Amino acid sequence: MLTEVKGQVRVTCKAVKYSLMREMLNKTSFIMNIVFMILNNASFLIQWVVLYSIKDNVGGYTFDQVLLLWGMAAATYGGAHLFFKRAFSISDVITNGKLDAYLVQPKNVLIGVVTSEIEVSAIGDILYAYIVMCISGFTFLKFTLFTLFMIFGGLIIVSIAIILGSLSFWFGRTDMIADAGNALMTNFATYPDGIFKGVIKMILFTLIPVGFTTYIPVWVLTEFDFKQMLAVILVSIISIILAFIVFYRGLRKYSSSNLMISKI
Repeated sequence: MLTEVKGQVRVTCKAVKYSLMREMLNKTSFIMNIVFMILNNASFLIQWVVLYSIKDNVGGYTFDQVLLLWGMAAATYGGAHLFFKRAFSISDVITNGKLDAYLVQPKNVLIGVVTSEIEVSAIGDILYAYIVMCISGFTFLKFTLFTLFMIFGGLIIVSIAIILGSLSFWFGRTDMIADAGNALMTNFATYPDGIFKGVIKMILFTLIPVGFTTYIPVWVLTEFDFKQMLAVILVSIISIILAFIVFYRGLRKYSSSNLMISKI
């Protein structure tokens, strides 16, 4: 069992490595994608600079906490899209019969699909996230926790994308539902949770688990709480398990389209 896991990890790392190498063939485009993503993210902070020049806090967040919020949102988004971009278009893979190429490969089908494509601009998101984190006040503990939350928060985002995309096994094209769900995860992550009340706030910690990808990590980075950190890790593990269950149950209903393509 351990040997199989090691083998799968090795194959996954190589898939990401070769995808990255392909993107780096055009170095100018590669670098520009990263730089413009950093500038794009930075431009959105201008509104917060203006707002905090008028108010001391928004939704219970100080400006440094908002920096962490945006940094955490960018980190989880960037990590998810850099390594698992195809998870966000898995509905298209299913409905257009593109799974055929992965079913004949000697590796885990789901992992093979989600790691088959990367998003270069996501590197800009990750670099931006660490820059913002450092501006908010760098410590080795904060850096370590930030990286940990980027990994587990990113896995939650990927898991949700897989679950929503896998609905296509039962209901045909569900790409609009998947896109809407993924967009909600991204959009809500950039606003302080203090501005949300009642049912909406409950949804952000359940159906749209932004609370575990962004809000709780910011709380822990501000004031360390082991139980809250453990909650993020636990939700991440549960999300991954659910994603695998939903995908493989749906896979039983998959019908090949006889689409003759190869995947190297």
